[in-house]
Amino acid sequence: MPLSLPIVEPSLPPNPTDGPTKGTYAFISLGCPKNLIDSERMLGSLSLDGYALVPDPDGADFVIVNTCGFIESSRQESKTVIREMLELKQQGKTRGVIVAGCLAERLGSGLVEEIPDIDHVVGVFGREEITRVADKLMGGAREQELVFRPAPIRALDDRARLRITPRHYAYMKISEGCDRTCTFCAIPKMRGKHATKPMELVIAEAQELAADGVRELIVVAQDTTYYGMDLYGEVRLTQLLKELEQVDGIDWIRLLYLYPVNFTDDLVEKIATSSKIIPYLDMPLQHINDSVLKRMQRRVNRAKTVELVEKLRCDIPNLVLRTTFITGFPGETDEQFTELRDYVEETRFERMGVFTYSFEPGTPATKLDGHLPEEVKLERHNELMAVQQQVAFEFGDSLVGYELDVLIDRKVDDDTWVGRSFADAPEIDGCVYVKGSDIEVGQFVPVEIEARQDYDLVGTKG
Repeated sequence: MPLSLPIVEPSLPPNPTDGPTKGTYAFISLGCPKNLIDSERMLGSLSLDGYALVPDPDGADFVIVNTCGFIESSRQESKTVIREMLELKQQGKTRGVIVAGCLAERLGSGLVEEIPDIDHVVGVFGREEITRVADKLMGGAREQELVFRPAPIRALDDRARLRITPRHYAYMKISEGCDRTCTFCAIPKMRGKHATKPMELVIAEAQELAADGVRELIVVAQDTTYYGMDLYGEVRLTQLLKELEQVDGIDWIRLLYLYPVNFTDDLVEKIATSSKIIPYLDMPLQHINDSVLKRMQRRVNRAKTVELVEKLRCDIPNLVLRTTFITGFPGETDEQFTELRDYVEETRFERMGVFTYSFEPGTPATKLDGHLPEEVKLERHNELMAVQQQVAFEFGDSLVGYELDVLIDRKVDDDTWVGRSFADAPEIDGCVYVKGSDIEVGQFVPVEIEARQDYDLVGTKG
């Protein structure tokens, strides 16, 4: 596995100083786009403070691992990477390892009890102190420091980031934390309660990103449709989107993590009529059976979900819906799973992901009865994904023969490029392979779609 996340056209130079650097470091970012933004903020702070980013942990003065603690598989991945970095330290190939992020926040001092060779630990909201911690490590301090700070009442400022994404797209976090009480989820324990980022700060960040070359702005939060409630006393996602539309240089605004509540008529109309907000909505539903939804404490039922999906389909032209579901939630019966499978088959989500239920210590779902064997969870997962695969393939086939605008992400060879249509979010969806000349990364190209290859499309520049 790669030891470090590749840095592509960073927004700030790795070493903005003219003289010697304070030291070199490698950075490994794990987890979701929200964690990625935290990584980019720490990278920006270190760069501006005089530390030089290097691509390989082998030989770096120190390594930072920004971890994910979402579910058991992600926690194990984070621990594996930490131990790999500590092995480099034991071999004398790096001086120290700093662990940051959600796993650190979730486990606290328990992380260093389990992996005692970690030099320093920085929780989610300790990220602004990363340079001080790095200074301490480089200064030879041997005392292990644990930096945990309370969740802020307002989302942190994410400007001055050293971006890991390609220059032409960026994630932008509009709030932090979550007020939902879903019984399966530990995110509020790691990220705190919902904290809106003030609108003027969001706009300032968007302007900074646009000035740096961003053409696709990907809006993220734990609960995007809840934006503004804690700060303004009402949801204000529609107003925020109106302001974001005015930012020069942004061509696409993509919305992720929309909880299926607070979809006002004004919000739907804004998405439907906007020239910049693309008709791609990521709306995690988790299940469709009323009993399972109640045990999940989702505060929405089948009837409301069906009504919302029908409204979105009816009101937003060319809509692409992405969702996620959980199989094997405690107590899920064969009949309830069949209801979910049939709903997926009937509704035909263009994009869909499936998780098997993960037993998360400290969450209410662990105390529910009816926990299922792993093989049952996986069997249902595979069955649901088999249904979705056919739907996704048929959707891809339906695009053959059409011309789509494709945002070019990278070059393969002299006449082959990889990009994405409005229907494709980075990393989680498919892509479009483009044949042609006079093409550049970050450019929008009209592409005649000629074929589908599994989840991807193939076409020629028009």
